[in-house]
Amino acid sequence: MPLAAALRSFLRKALAITELEARKLRHDPWDLFTRAVQPVLWLVVFGQVLAQVKAIPTGDMPYLDFLTPGILAQSVLFISIFYGISIVWERDLGIVQKFLVSPTPRTALVTGKALAAGLRSFTQAVIVLILAMALGVDVVLAPLELLTVVLVVLLGAAIFATLSLIIACLVKTRERFMGIGQMVTMPLFFASNAIYPIAMMPRWLQVISYANPLTYVVDALRGSMIVGGVSEFGLLLDLGLLAAIAVALILIAGRVYPRVGM
Repeated sequence: MPLAAALRSFLRKALAITELEARKLRHDPWDLFTRAVQPVLWLVVFGQVLAQVKAIPTGDMPYLDFLTPGILAQSVLFISIFYGISIVWERDLGIVQKFLVSPTPRTALVTGKALAAGLRSFTQAVIVLILAMALGVDVVLAPLELLTVVLVVLLGAAIFATLSLIIACLVKTRERFMGIGQMVTMPLFFASNAIYPIAMMPRWLQVISYANPLTYVVDALRGSMIVGGVSEFGLLLDLGLLAAIAVALILIAGRVYPRVGM
């Protein structure tokens, strides 16, 4: 099969899985609003208090402006990292076995689910942006920057959703998955530049932060969605690293996905 035709077939199958996952969201739209509570609390309570205290040096950028990209990245992380629990449910209900006997490539199944996680995260991005503007954050509304934000959100969601899928493929119970998810989420969040600059961290934590994909999600968002915001590592480097990590994790998840049927 020619490469172009193979890519079209792959995308068609991946989008079919995305559409299937999107139906779940349509049947339970309130899930998006309940998930929006956490970023609202972080921005309205934590952000407002720390902005008054002025305990975190952010240069000429107001702390709430500095924090907003970090809270958006946090929302993407928290939504996506528990996305793999659907695999555990599908395995228990026998749905996974039906996918496994279909001609759909495992990587297309994983890509479709990653895109569905990105769709959920996109709605969170809209909520966070509206709230940030209501709080006086100087948000960039230029089309190119907004498209960059969407791309970063999709890449971040793909990374953490596929990581979640890998974990779900390796564990046997929902309880164990939730425990591992909790164990992974907090270190990823606090060992990043989401709520304080990397320069404030001790040296050992800085090393971990540089290896943390959430750091590059936050950096790309901070450089593209906030007026006066600067990407510390460079937007192209951020996007390149995120894309490479997403592809690598999709390939790994595609290899371990058949194990859920065992």
